[in-house]
This record gives sequence, C-alpha cells and structure tokens, in this order.
Amino acid sequence: MFKHYKKSMAGLLAIATVIAIISTVIPAKAAAAMAYSSEKTSRTTGLSEEEIAGLLFMQEEEKLARDVYNQLYAIWGHPIFKNIAASEQTHMDQIKFLLNRYGLSDPALGPGQFSDPNLQALYNKLVAQGSISLAEAWNVGVLIEKTDIADLQTRLTQTDQADIQLVYTNLMNASYNHLAALSGTQGQGYGKGRGKRP
Repeated sequence: MFKHYKKSMAGLLAIATVIAIISTVIPAKAAAAMAYSSEKTSRTTGLSEEEIAGLLFMQEEEKLARDVYNQLYAIWGHPIFKNIAASEQTHMDQIKFLLNRYGLSDPALGPGQFSDPNLQALYNKLVAQGSISLAEAWNVGVLIEKTDIADLQTRLTQTDQADIQLVYTNLMNASYNHLAALSGTQGQGYGKGRGKRP
C-alpha cells in the first residue's frame, strides 16, 4: 500500500511539473507569436517606416495646398487659385491610391483640419497671410509650391519603390508648373499693390 501511495504521489508530482512547464511555455509562445504577427503586419505593406511616414505627410501637405488655394479663391476670386486647388486634389487622389495599395489609412481630415499640428499651424498662418492682399496671396502660393518641391525631393531620396517615385515625380513636376504659372501671373501685373477683395 505504501508503495502504491508513493507511486501515486510521484505521478501527481510529474503531472504538476508538466502543468508548470506548460503554463510557462505557452505564454512565452503566445508572446512570440504576437511579436511575429506584429512584425509580419508591418512587413505586409512592403514599406519602411520612413516611406510610410513620407506618404502620410505628403498626403496632408497636398491637402494643405488644396485647402489654402480654395480659401484664396474664396477671398480673391482669381481663377488661378481655383485651378491649382483642383490640381492639388488630383495629387491627393494619386497619394490616396498609394495609401490604399499599401493598406495605409488616409490621414486627411475635413477642410482646414490636419492631423499634423505643424501643418495645422502652417495652414492657419498661410490663410491669414494670403488674406492681407492679393500680392500676399501670390506670395503664399509661391511658398507652398517651393515647400512642396523641396519636401518631394527629400522624400524621393527615402524610397526605392517605383510607384511611389513615379507619383512623387509627377507631383513635383506639377508644382514646378504651378510655380511658373504663379510667377507668370505676377509678371503680368496681377498681385501688385494691396489688391482688393471682389
């Protein structure tokens, strides 16, 4: 009977040991699986963190351009602002296509609203400046395009993805065209002096 009791106790101890080992191993495996799943999710986009940040930022920057030009058109009524705003919308559409392709959420909010606090502050500043006079409105447009070109040049160096490079290059060429149009309009006499609201 004593031998049977010892065998029973040994069996219970063995079961307890196995349970303890399992209770330790399973959480570790679960944690490893979660880490792998998280890593795999980030890999499914096929993009680096820098490339992701670039797409999100450029989407909001193109939106800033569109929203500012819409405001300038509402204030001054000059068709060039309306035309460029429409062009900026197509830029947003192109980046939106890339966001969808890589499974990224569109950061764009409502008109005049931005997820990036720096872009929000810049938007407020540019609208205020462009409201002073038509001359200042041209200056705002020139600043927007020069900033856009510089940022796109930087983002181009941060990606090896052919589709992203193509979109960034298209956007940059369009910004050069906008810059030329704004400069040409200024040269024709528009925007000189304080101007007036329609």
